[in-house]
Amino acid sequence: MPDYKAERTISGVFKQESQINDVIRRLLDRGVPRDYLSVMGNNFQSQTRISGFISKKDVILGGLRTGAVFGSLFGSLLGLLSGVGVLFIPFVGSVVAAGPIGGALLGAASGALAGSTGAGLASVLITLGMSEDKAAIYETRLKAGEFIIMAEVPGDRTGEFQLLMESAGGEEVHVIEKTLPRPCPGRCKGPQDLAPEVRSHLSEAAQETFIEHYNSVFDETNDETKAEEAAWAQIYQQYEEDENGVWSKAKVTV
Repeated sequence: MPDYKAERTISGVFKQESQINDVIRRLLDRGVPRDYLSVMGNNFQSQTRISGFISKKDVILGGLRTGAVFGSLFGSLLGLLSGVGVLFIPFVGSVVAAGPIGGALLGAASGALAGSTGAGLASVLITLGMSEDKAAIYETRLKAGEFIIMAEVPGDRTGEFQLLMESAGGEEVHVIEKTLPRPCPGRCKGPQDLAPEVRSHLSEAAQETFIEHYNSVFDETNDETKAEEAAWAQIYQQYEEDENGVWSKAKVTV
């Protein structure tokens, strides 16, 4: 939807998994593209067994692991969202994430997540613009098995989507005055286009590698999420982190 202009992010906490499909359906029906919807939860129930949970070391800044392992875990609607995968969040545990929030956790907003301090979801939400009190509530309720939905919406429709979230059973509904971060605004023209938090975790050589693979996949798919996953996967494959959390050491291949 080329004329869709997302300017703010509305989020809400939902107690029941059964509410997720309903909210996603209503948001899609109101014209929110699937690439602007995010869901997080650690208590999804499904006939498809969840397997393949991976460690923090495997996933942080390494790209969401996606594919058939998740099967029909989310049903038809949640399965439409981009970047479905499992990641480890300190203080919360293994979380299923779909949509741009997964990329934000792994890349543009996750400097603290990747560090030795073990910062959790609350720190990332604060980085995105949520108050400390609200971010702490979100983290606590996600850990308790509830679900978070986020929708990036046009500024002049904020009230409409706030009411939608609340009428669908959303609690702690909150508006962040910006959208979720992407590594690049579309195609990366150079290191200056990289989000600062991404750039700060990559050496100059790693930045070039990231941009090359990001653009290659973006040109093929026009999908920022897939491009970001591919770029981080390549960084993880070619480089190692130094003591400062910067991907700078080229891996020795035999």
